[in-house]
Amino acid sequence: QVQLVESGGGLVQPGGSLRLSCAASGNIFSINAMSWYRQAPGKQRELVAAISSGGSTHYADSVKGRFTISRDNAKNTVYLQMNSLKPEDTAVYYCNVGTVVVVTTEGLDRYLEVWGQGTLVTVSS
Repeated sequence: QVQLVESGGGLVQPGGSLRLSCAASGNIFSINAMSWYRQAPGKQRELVAAISSGGSTHYADSVKGRFTISRDNAKNTVYLQMNSLKPEDTAVYYCNVGTVVVVTTEGLDRYLEVWGQGTLVTVSS
């Protein structure tokens, strides 16, 4: 079993910054990609940023130059540093990880992807 715990959301004024964290727990052996998605009211969920196990990153055009994704493999944690926030960044942000390999008493189990519960980011004056 793999669980994700997100933190760091909240209310911030335009131009401000927030840092989201997502920690994975369980008998984790390895995690491949870690990413952040967001879903604004009335819109589809979209990929914001992703980072591979080797550190390669990908960003949505709308956040390039403002957001930075990073990970701490020892802590099984992914971060999203969000700067120069805009009202249009308001959304529920979801952490996603996969493929996750965990150690069980019977060997290794694999989870293709695991989602966090979401954390609300509101950018408003």
